[in-house]
Amino acid sequence: MPKLKTHKGAQKRFKVTGAGTFMQPKGMKSHFRRRRSARVKRMLDKMLVTDVSNVKRLKKRLLPYGS
Repeated sequence: MPKLKTHKGAQKRFKVTGAGTFMQPKGMKSHFRRRRSARVKRMLDKMLVTDVSNVKRLKKRLLPYGS
């Protein structure tokens, strides 16, 4: 069986923790950022746990060697 290719866009957007949990950055960070408070902008820098419905696709197709 041939090697699977890693999806480079997914590789840049998702990180895998040591426990194997997929993390992703929050969205809505690039547009209309000046009008947001400093507190909201700090909250956007944190990572979120990826939803369970997307984890199967990440493991199987997009990031086969990530976990």
